[in-house]
Amino acid sequence: MLAPPPHGEGTAGDRAIQQTLDAAWPADLDSVDERQLLTAGRALLRADATGVGRDRWPAYFGAAGQEIAPPAFAPARFRIQAALARQDGARDRAVVHLVWAGTDRGGTHTDGRITDLHFTRTTPTKEGKPAWIPQRT
Repeated sequence: MLAPPPHGEGTAGDRAIQQTLDAAWPADLDSVDERQLLTAGRALLRADATGVGRDRWPAYFGAAGQEIAPPAFAPARFRIQAALARQDGARDRAVVHLVWAGTDRGGTHTDGRITDLHFTRTTPTKEGKPAWIPQRT
């Protein structure tokens, strides 16, 4: 197994992190589901951390006008270092595992943060593609 890069390596270490995740957790979703989940997972984490795009998931973040936690990271100071999507105990459940870095509004930078986002498959969309809905855990 590959060793993860040292903290503070910057974008140069992101590829090693992705390779470590891929080696540790073999793929078990079809490529269409995996791409959809990775796209949704990245966007959902970015929305949570930066506030950008929260309106795409009103059920997850709450309806307009409800109090939600303010974003902790500026969009320019946030990046996803690596991500993968895998089944979560059943074919209709998945987890998107994300490793990310960011500098908070106070100026503290950390990398190698880990977030798991859980999704449930719903009925296919009109285009016949499966729909994945994020679940609060």
